[in-house]
Amino acid sequence: MLYLGEQHIRESISLDEVMDTIEKSFQVYESGDFQMPDRMHVEREEGTILYMPSFTKDVFGTKIISTFPENIKKGVPTVQATMVLNKASTGEPIAIFDGAALTAYRTGAVGGVGVRYTTRENCESVGLIGTGVQGFHQLLFACTARKIKNIYIFDRSKERLISFKEKLEKRIKNVKVNIVDKVEELVLNSEIIITATPAESPVLPDNEEMLKGKHIIAIGSYKLKMRELPKALYTLLDDVYIDTKFAAEESGDIIVPVREKWIKEDQIKIFGELLGAKKPINEKGGTSLYKSVGMGLFDLMVAEAIYNKAIKLQKGQKIQD
Repeated sequence: MLYLGEQHIRESISLDEVMDTIEKSFQVYESGDFQMPDRMHVEREEGTILYMPSFTKDVFGTKIISTFPENIKKGVPTVQATMVLNKASTGEPIAIFDGAALTAYRTGAVGGVGVRYTTRENCESVGLIGTGVQGFHQLLFACTARKIKNIYIFDRSKERLISFKEKLEKRIKNVKVNIVDKVEELVLNSEIIITATPAESPVLPDNEEMLKGKHIIAIGSYKLKMRELPKALYTLLDDVYIDTKFAAEESGDIIVPVREKWIKEDQIKIFGELLGAKKPINEKGGTSLYKSVGMGLFDLMVAEAIYNKAIKLQKGQKIQD
């Protein structure tokens, strides 16, 4: 059996390969050729624990992931996780992953694929609200999907902004990273806007003129009480793209707008429908929204792809029986 940590993952697979795997995951999702029981939520006073099993004909696996928002005050990562990958033919475990690293890569890639298909190909600027681990990976993949020249970052913590900027500049070259004091400044300067927060009220300005023509990638809210997006955004949208049907059942950023009649249910489209077109929907401009909550199938297929590459490249740490 193999153990694969963050460094092993980084050395085994490219960002483009992870995004390509996510595209394959959407195709499998559309085909229905998989099994994925509903993920189990366990709510505790401190945070949320999720159990996410998934099965394909070749492998199956389970990710156990916890999100503890108050960890940030303790200097501990908000997300903790473990992923076990099993061979379908025998059930034997073949790999254990640092689940937090796997989550960061696969969710970053889900956002990156969103950038590939819901933004103009000539976009050169991206803004990020929320400078956690997930926000970092969202930018890595956004800058892989588009030729970004300027990044704008905002967070309530000035200390986090400074350290985040330094870390980002070490990984992404030839891109200018700009710290902004106000969200409005970020929105004004960014063509693509990524929200990666656990906010319970909108983090973007409720202003149609400011949001017009922007491409929003929203990956933070995954529960009813969480909302990152304002009412004004929905009035600008023809369609809302979600990664899976679960987004319409779990996220306040979809449930509330439908309930309040800001959008109609028939405006909500499953993202997999875009893949057949093989080109962005926004080549001529317009406002777009891609909302992701994730699913176990993403973890499974990305884990399998990383495992196969790691075996080929002899990466990872072998665990003796």
